[in-house]
Amino acid sequence: MAKYAFIDVTDTASPGYFGIKRMCGWLGVSPSGFFDWRSRPASARATRRTELAALVAWSFGRSNGTYGYRRVHADLARRGVPVGLDLVRDLMRENDLVACQPRPFRVTTVPGASDLPDLLQRDFTADAPGRKLVGDITYIHTWDGFAYLATVIDCYSKTVIGWAVADHMRTELVIDALVMAGRNHELENDCIFHSDRGTQYTSRELGDYLAQHQMRSSMGKTGICWDNAMAESFFAALKNELIHRTAFPTITHARKAIAFYIEVFYNRQRLHSGLGYRTPHEVHTGHQTSHPAA
Repeated sequence: MAKYAFIDVTDTASPGYFGIKRMCGWLGVSPSGFFDWRSRPASARATRRTELAALVAWSFGRSNGTYGYRRVHADLARRGVPVGLDLVRDLMRENDLVACQPRPFRVTTVPGASDLPDLLQRDFTADAPGRKLVGDITYIHTWDGFAYLATVIDCYSKTVIGWAVADHMRTELVIDALVMAGRNHELENDCIFHSDRGTQYTSRELGDYLAQHQMRSSMGKTGICWDNAMAESFFAALKNELIHRTAFPTITHARKAIAFYIEVFYNRQRLHSGLGYRTPHEVHTGHQTSHPAA
């Protein structure tokens, strides 16, 4: 039971409770004025604000608590809801809607010997899909041991076009991700595949695979996250929005959750500020629509 509550207009309340008549006297207003105010309908502005608060909460919840106020604003704008950016921020603050926050970056790459050049030089833009790809590996804690995720991302649309999860981080994990990328998306001849200098990426096995599929290998410097910033950015989002907020009993559970995050949420639902608050799928299909195959 609440400590304080409105009761009858009499002043015979038990200790801890205060009558409306007494409280109105403290505030210098009449009880009749209070009841008149309470019976009035909410103003159009208050009603609109309540409706917008519900829509903001819906957008935030739909993102599983990952959207900040800018993405919530963009999401509502895409749905035809006229609302200002500052108002979205205020409504999120009032309702304690705080997006999940990233953790500090840690270097985990085990370097391998290689003299391959950096063909991207931190330029992660592309004129069309299938011309520039980036890849990396990260690990995920499960109750059953570590799971390892290898990804292949298209620089044009930021789409994760290939990925693989296993209980090891051998070169075949990277190749499995590349096989998915080539199976599901058209890659141009001499396509660049950029990575860090981890032992998986400097192996002869991967070099042979890339040569057989007419792909060029490119590598940044060891331990310099900016040289593979697009791949690192995806992993930061994945860990912030899924991995650090989820307990995985087994590697199978982790694989299923990652599959949903990549294929459903990240590629097709998540709005990317670097893409003008569009989804990777929209950017990719938009290019195909505007540049039909001959």
